[in-house]
Amino acid sequence: MNGYHRRERTGRCAADGGTVAVGRDDEERPARHLAGAMATLVAVVAVAVAVLALWQVFRPLAAGSQFYLIIFLAGTLPLVFLSYRSGVRLPWRPRTTDPDRPVVAGRPATAERPAADRTAAAERPAADRTAAADGPTVVDLVLAGLALLVCLYPVLPLSIGGVGGGYDAFLDRQGLLDPVDVAMGGGLLVLLVEACRRATGWALPVFCLLFLGYGYYGGWLPQHLSVAHAGLDFSQIVDALYNSGSGFYGTPLDVAASYIVLFTIYGAVLDLSGAGRFFVDLSVAAFRRSRGAAGRTAVASGFLLGTVSGSGTATAVSVGAVTWPILRRAGYPAEQAGGMLAAAGVGAILSPPTLGAAAFIVAEYLAVPYLTVLGWAMIPTLLYYLGILLAVEIDARRFGVRPVELATSSALRLLLRFGYHFSSLGLIVLLLALDVPATRAVVYATALAFALSFLDRRGWLTPRRLLAALAAGVRGVLPVTAVCAAAGIITAVTTKTGLGAQVAALLVDGARAVAEEPIVVLALTVAFAAVALALLGLAVPVTASFIIGWVIIGPALLALGVPAPAAAMFVFYYSVLSEVTPPTALAAVGAAAITGGQTVPTMWQALKYALPAFLAPIAFVLTGPGEYLLGRGPALGVLWTALTAALGVAALAVATGGWLLGAGPAGPSARVLAAMAGLALLFLHPVTIAAGIALLIAATLLTVARRPARSQEALS
Repeated sequence: MNGYHRRERTGRCAADGGTVAVGRDDEERPARHLAGAMATLVAVVAVAVAVLALWQVFRPLAAGSQFYLIIFLAGTLPLVFLSYRSGVRLPWRPRTTDPDRPVVAGRPATAERPAADRTAAAERPAADRTAAADGPTVVDLVLAGLALLVCLYPVLPLSIGGVGGGYDAFLDRQGLLDPVDVAMGGGLLVLLVEACRRATGWALPVFCLLFLGYGYYGGWLPQHLSVAHAGLDFSQIVDALYNSGSGFYGTPLDVAASYIVLFTIYGAVLDLSGAGRFFVDLSVAAFRRSRGAAGRTAVASGFLLGTVSGSGTATAVSVGAVTWPILRRAGYPAEQAGGMLAAAGVGAILSPPTLGAAAFIVAEYLAVPYLTVLGWAMIPTLLYYLGILLAVEIDARRFGVRPVELATSSALRLLLRFGYHFSSLGLIVLLLALDVPATRAVVYATALAFALSFLDRRGWLTPRRLLAALAAGVRGVLPVTAVCAAAGIITAVTTKTGLGAQVAALLVDGARAVAEEPIVVLALTVAFAAVALALLGLAVPVTASFIIGWVIIGPALLALGVPAPAAAMFVFYYSVLSEVTPPTALAAVGAAAITGGQTVPTMWQALKYALPAFLAPIAFVLTGPGEYLLGRGPALGVLWTALTAALGVAALAVATGGWLLGAGPAGPSARVLAAMAGLALLFLHPVTIAAGIALLIAATLLTVARRPARSQEALS
């Protein structure tokens, strides 16, 4: 480790001993700190699930995909009850607080523990760590056993009283389930909702219950309402959830079990091999002599770690543990630094080649290769980080940031010594370009990362550490598995009742009630959809937010002629950006725990940094050229739309930051002009582009004209 890290850091980078959470949604609650036999049991089961997932890539189970999903869910769902607390304090059990979790605003933070706290935990004596561990209760063990039973019931080759009889017999009863089948399916429904509550909180379970209520009681609604339907009885609901490909074992769980778990394993292997440490060191070295070195280092570290991690909160916390001392020395206030870390961390869900879990679902829903989705994400990701970097440069001038001398190796030396960590990332893209399935590509990349780990003594993946990486990868996917299986409730009910088409019609009709002009109708529908997705994202995880948004809002956009890729990426980006939207911006909560800043002001600062990115996705769907931002179109069209959108993002950064680089502070009038310029430029129409450029020039001239006056006032 270089000299800077020896002197400055307050905690270890995740690669030094902790594990960057990969591929997870950020609403995940802190898991238990298991110890002893229970920790061994969970690790053994997790490794077995990892081996099964790897085996399925090359030797798929003969019984089919749904059979594999049943086995996968049977291996992971019980682990949720063993690994996550119920959050319910029983009268005979004293309330305990995990000493290893940060406290934010008087309560334990919901983000992953900061690296500094992980370091403190690791340095305590083993006996103390064991005492701090909180194992599962008897109730948890019973629920785990029941989860195993109801998950395996469809494949158990036992016939009792005319029920059971194995997988084929179970499928033969589709539409005519026996009472025992209904009881088992109902039990799995309850357990999935509870597992989802434990792993992510109350919001998604409440949504699931609302959809179940709509499916069951929809027949009682006045039939003149467009959302009314004939109603479903309980056995029909269970049949749709338990014995079909659109419920528990639908596309979301298929994506989690076939793609996401492999990427979480890859991320754990890559991180334990030392890649996380290298990415942060490289970012520090790249900007060590510049005035904005501190902010640029935080953003670059977030981007590089984001290529491995699919979790905004985990990335923000891991980067913040190393870069907050630099930001503090440079003069950044705690809230601004926390907002910067949160915004940079959320970019992890947007950063190729390991986008967040919802990106895999985009590929499955649209039946396109994952590489295609990566291509769609490239320009929007660059626009997102451009907005953050511009905001960083503006803040460096607003707050009078001081240069910080960082004693570290040169970037070239680090690249020559440890640049091989990029190899596996490049291999994924190369194999995808050669039409190798994404599942095999990530397995080959994992094997390469494992082999390259032996180039650095600190990162050797010995058999023990390799098994730990496999277990960590599966444990990282547990919340996503619970979310994806529970999201099957929403998709199944929506499919059975036709709710998606009905809500889409309501959105479009509401827009047409205001205006008849097609472009105005589309603009209003997009605005309604953006607000709905932002509000939805406040309550549910990113993956669930995308699934709900796609089945409810997606049809409205498609009905207005928006191409499916543009509509899907619009829903995807707004689902992700909800991670920096107060009052439930989890990445900001985690960053505030690192910087010690106030939580709510940190959330608002995170929103400020990411605000230009909120408007860029609207360009996907509002005009025809907007689709060029997804790389879909002629090269010249892609180029001019990317440059125009970049200029629009820059204008919005001036409006939100109140500073024009090269000219100085922007007054209220100049900021308004810059905001109008950004909106006009992002419309991507020749007339609005010309107007946007004119407005930006006016804002620049106004700012430059005010500069002599400010200088004269300072002299007087």
